[in-house]
Amino acid sequence: MSPNPPRYNVLGVGVSALTLVAARDRIVGVRGQLRHGYVCLGTAHGLTEARTDPALRKIYNASWLTTPDGMPLVWLGPRGVERVYGPDLMLAVCDAGRASGLTHYFFGGAPGVAAELKQKLCERFPGLAVVGTFTPPFRSLDESELAALRAEVARARPDVMWIGISSPKQEKFMAAHGPALDAGVLIGVGAAFDFHSGRVRQAPRWIQRSGFEWLFRLCTEPRRLAPRYLKTNPLFVLRVFAQVSGLKKYPID
Repeated sequence: MSPNPPRYNVLGVGVSALTLVAARDRIVGVRGQLRHGYVCLGTAHGLTEARTDPALRKIYNASWLTTPDGMPLVWLGPRGVERVYGPDLMLAVCDAGRASGLTHYFFGGAPGVAAELKQKLCERFPGLAVVGTFTPPFRSLDESELAALRAEVARARPDVMWIGISSPKQEKFMAAHGPALDAGVLIGVGAAFDFHSGRVRQAPRWIQRSGFEWLFRLCTEPRRLAPRYLKTNPLFVLRVFAQVSGLKKYPID
């Protein structure tokens, strides 16, 4: 596998300079390997949280890849960078991985979501190999639950373990538990579970490209997402302005 792509600095987080195809091919290429690392999907919300949480910032910077999931991160990147959006990445990897027998495991979602996701994706991509699903409780797993998860993953040995438990919980889960799980790569894709299972409506493609997908999601889930977007988005804009203008430096730790 080729060396990891270069990273560019956004608020002290090294974001991988990637395209969707390049990210897809790297992930499909882990077929048959174990503990290759974890993939974070970089967003304005996540990077804003990382500014006040050094441990989270370290997790982003220690990842195998931290992709430009949000359009603002694409705009801040060098020429050629494209959006590597979690839901799109999941579909691309599921589709392309069939040729090599790539295996998948779905961890996350509300009760029933992971099973629905498996059903929908297997219908969409005939021959897709899903070797397990796990719905975690809305709290940290205790030691007995972690042991059971490790045993199940060791039995299944998935090439890709998709994690959908929202950010920053999923990033912290991958960093803490990934080294003990017999999986090829862990990828935190958050809302992709709800989108592809049909539980939550996804923004039209033109809104996704505009950079205003956050506003669409805010309108569909205002109670849950208002505290996130109305606080973090203005902070992100102010900090990026300070970085781009040279008023403040945010070194990568």
